[in-house]
Amino acid sequence: MQLDIGQELRRAREERKLSLRAVAGAVGVSASLLSQVETGKTHPSVSTLYALVNYLGVSLDGLLGHPTAAASPLGLDSRPGDSSTSEGRRSDSVVQRREDNPVIEMENGVTWERLAVGDSAVADPLIVTYAPSGSSSVEGKMMRHAALEYGVILEGRLTLRIDFETYELAPGDSFCFDANRPHLYTNQTDAPARGIWFVIGRREMAYQTLADLGHGEESENSRSITSAVDVLREMKAMRPDARGA
Repeated sequence: MQLDIGQELRRAREERKLSLRAVAGAVGVSASLLSQVETGKTHPSVSTLYALVNYLGVSLDGLLGHPTAAASPLGLDSRPGDSSTSEGRRSDSVVQRREDNPVIEMENGVTWERLAVGDSAVADPLIVTYAPSGSSSVEGKMMRHAALEYGVILEGRLTLRIDFETYELAPGDSFCFDANRPHLYTNQTDAPARGIWFVIGRREMAYQTLADLGHGEESENSRSITSAVDVLREMKAMRPDARGA
């Protein structure tokens, strides 16, 4: 389900009575580029999208939307573009069929495919694809935003730069970091790189840093936490290094 996020970005800007030039200047892009994004003539880069989302105060799930249970049923063996239909392939509040996944194509060979979220306000789960030579920033500039990023690489190889460190990620490698740290993703190979990301903290949450999720020096009882945090801490405790193995 291909989405045009330009209209939503424009609606958010106009609701806040902000001029196109003012928003463009605040996020560090030209007014002409922002106009092209809003009219669907071009796609934003990952870094530009995050800058716009942060400045306008909108959430990724708000841009991506939610598939409805009333979506047309699709064939059990159908694939994107397949017109066969049959009862039993309907998205609802529990299951989101892959052909109903909201998809955003961004500049420089990056695609986001939003997975099911139901009524949850915990995370934005995404299938992320970086085409060969794809990058989260066209200019090669590192970005930062208010969120936590967890992910695992499924296929291909991806380079992740955080601060002054560079990591080469291969299939099966996973990562976790506070996205307030400057970072950049690039695919420096000739094959697509694909993985699953969980972006946490985009909405108004009780936790906003890795310390809040048990990765810092705060004690476990220093703040009230949600059941999702409890689960993450249990998973952390199951790691071999945590058990002294």
